[in-house]
Amino acid sequence: MAATMVKLAFPNHFRLITKEPTNRALSSKNYSLCRSKNGNFSTTSENNNGRVKKLIGEFNREIPIEEAFTPPSSWYTDSDFYSHELTQIFYKGWQPVGYTDQVKEPRDFFTGRLGSVEYVVCRDEEGELYAFHNVCRHRASPVASGTGKSSCFVCPYHGWTYGLDGKLIKATSITGIKNFEPNETGLVSIRVAVWGPFVLVNFEDGANPTEILDNEDVSSEWLGNAAELLTANGIDTSLDYVRRRVYTLDCNWKVFCDNFLDGGYHVPYVHKGFASSLKLDSYSTEVYEKVSVQRCRVNNTNGREEECDRLGSKAFYAFVYPNFMISRYGPWMETNLVLPLGPKKCHVIFDYFLETSLTDSIDFIEKSLETSHGVQEEDMSISNSVQKGLETPAYHVGRYCPNVEMAVHHFHCLLHQNLTR
Repeated sequence: MAATMVKLAFPNHFRLITKEPTNRALSSKNYSLCRSKNGNFSTTSENNNGRVKKLIGEFNREIPIEEAFTPPSSWYTDSDFYSHELTQIFYKGWQPVGYTDQVKEPRDFFTGRLGSVEYVVCRDEEGELYAFHNVCRHRASPVASGTGKSSCFVCPYHGWTYGLDGKLIKATSITGIKNFEPNETGLVSIRVAVWGPFVLVNFEDGANPTEILDNEDVSSEWLGNAAELLTANGIDTSLDYVRRRVYTLDCNWKVFCDNFLDGGYHVPYVHKGFASSLKLDSYSTEVYEKVSVQRCRVNNTNGREEECDRLGSKAFYAFVYPNFMISRYGPWMETNLVLPLGPKKCHVIFDYFLETSLTDSIDFIEKSLETSHGVQEEDMSISNSVQKGLETPAYHVGRYCPNVEMAVHHFHCLLHQNLTR
C-alpha cells in the first residue's frame, strides 16, 4: 500500500443497512430536541466563537512542512479552544473506547467518559452489543459504574431500572404522573461498532439504535485507507488481553500525541536506556489518510537478550487519528488511548495484549511491563515539562523538522481540517 502525504481528500460516506425500528431505546437524534434548541454538544458560546476561529486560523495546513509553523501554544492552553475541540473532534466520528474482551460474554458491560459524555457499553442476554449515554432519564444520575456483569442497570439515585437493551423496565413512585411514555424513556442510544479487538462508539446526532453497521464502512470511516495495513502487521484479535494501566498527565492531550508522532526524534534524548535497543537510523514514517505509521528495526546486537525477546526484530507504531496509538513489537501489542480532561490535563490508558503462548510466562510479563512503565514515566515527565513551556509568554509557535516530524504535521493538518468543518 503506497503511503500518501497531505494534502488529502477526506471521504464522508457511511453506508448503513437498516432493519425495522423498535422502541427499545430513544435515539440520540430525538433526545437532542429535548436537550437543547441550540444543538447537541454546543460548548462554546457565540461570544467566543470569533476568538476561537482566530486561534484556528493561526495555523495554515496548506503550507508545506518545510515552510510551516506549528499551531500556536493557545491550541494547548485555551479553555474555549478545548471546548471547540471536544465538539468538532471527539463528538464526531468513531472513537475507540475499549476492547472486545471487556464485553465478551452476555451481560458484560463497561463504562467510560469522553469530554462531558458518560457512556456504557454492554451485551444483552442474547449477546447483542449496545452502547448508551450513561444517564438516567429521571434525574441524570449515571446508572452504571466501572466494569462487570449485570442483568439490568438500576439507577442508584431513585431506583429507575433499565434493561441491557436500554428499555425502561421500572420507574419507581410515579403514581399520578401524566403524559408519560415508558417506551420513549429508555436510555439514549449511541452507535457502537467493533473493528478487530477494539470497541468504537459514535456520539453524533442522527444515530438510529437499530442500524446494522457495515464493517467495511466503519473501517473506512475510522481508518481511511490503512485498515489492511494494520491487519497485515499483526493488529488483530489473535492476542490475549493482559493488563491495563492508566496514567494522569498534567498536559494537553495533543502534547502526548505530538511526542508519539515525532519519528523517534526524542528517543535518544528522553529514553537513553531504551534507545540502545533500537536501530534509530532505520526509523521511517508513512502517512496515510487518517493513520500514520512509524517503523524501526530492533538492535539485536546489544547483548540484552530479554529486551530482544520483548521487542522482536522490528517495531510497528500506528497512530489512528485523533487519539489512539497501537504499538506492535515482538509478541506484544500495546494500545494508548489519550483522553482529554481539560486544556491542561489528560488520561492515557495503556492496554497490553500478548501472544497466547506466553500468557503463562509471569516473569516475562512482569519484566516487560516494568520496562514499558519506565518508558512511559519518561514520556510523562517530558510531556508535563512541555506543557509548562507552552504556557510561558516566551513561546508562541515552533517549526517542524521535515525529515522526522511528518506525522506530527499530518496530525496538525487533520486537526485543522476537523476544527474548520
